[in-house]
Amino acid sequence: MSDFVQSLERGLAVIRAFDGDHPEMTLSDVARVTGLTRAAARRFLLTLVDLGYMRTDGRLFTLRPKVLELGYSYLSSLGLPDVAQPHLEKLAGEVHESCSVSVLDGPDIVYVARVPTKRIMKVMIEIGTRFPAHATSMGRVMLAAQDNLDDFLATTTLTALTDRTITDPAELKSELSRVRAQGWSMVDEELEHGLRSIAAPIRNKGKVIAAINISTHVSRPIESVHADLVPPLLATAEAISGDLGLS
Repeated sequence: MSDFVQSLERGLAVIRAFDGDHPEMTLSDVARVTGLTRAAARRFLLTLVDLGYMRTDGRLFTLRPKVLELGYSYLSSLGLPDVAQPHLEKLAGEVHESCSVSVLDGPDIVYVARVPTKRIMKVMIEIGTRFPAHATSMGRVMLAAQDNLDDFLATTTLTALTDRTITDPAELKSELSRVRAQGWSMVDEELEHGLRSIAAPIRNKGKVIAAINISTHVSRPIESVHADLVPPLLATAEAISGDLGLS
């Protein structure tokens, strides 16, 4: 493809090589993770240092806060986080549970806004955190609205994250049909043991563009989830959708 810029692809691969498990790496580490030669990796790393996206002590390389500008450009253009945040804060204060908003990116959901109230997951969730869509309540309400669901099921490996995760495409498709008819989703210990979450779609001009969820512990009775969490969740999803339409 003549318009494809391979050097840009490689530079982004160097940035993506750094994550929570690899916050700092040597030149050799980066070359190994990205598959680049040491010489190429060195050029990309030093260019990123010069541009202010990375720092080095001469041996170890780490990302600098400036790299957040790359994601902030997307968030700013989206408008969703700013609109959703006050609604999330109100919802979290009402139900006393952690609340989040995410968007769909390929086979994953990506968190774009969040108000945590308690730590109930082993993984620390922050803006930009990704999870497989098929195993999350937010992912399912967004997948349920997709026109190309068969393509998603044909090209995505439904990995089991717990012994309760739905991994059969036909079973997931049936569940998504139920979610579509119901208007919201509940996932029980499919992403992580002990975690129960519910989610509802956020719409802009009638199109599902994101999802909002409430996460709680499985010790909360199902009856309480239905009576105490679902109504405010649906009301908040509708309020955010309304504000997006106005904006």
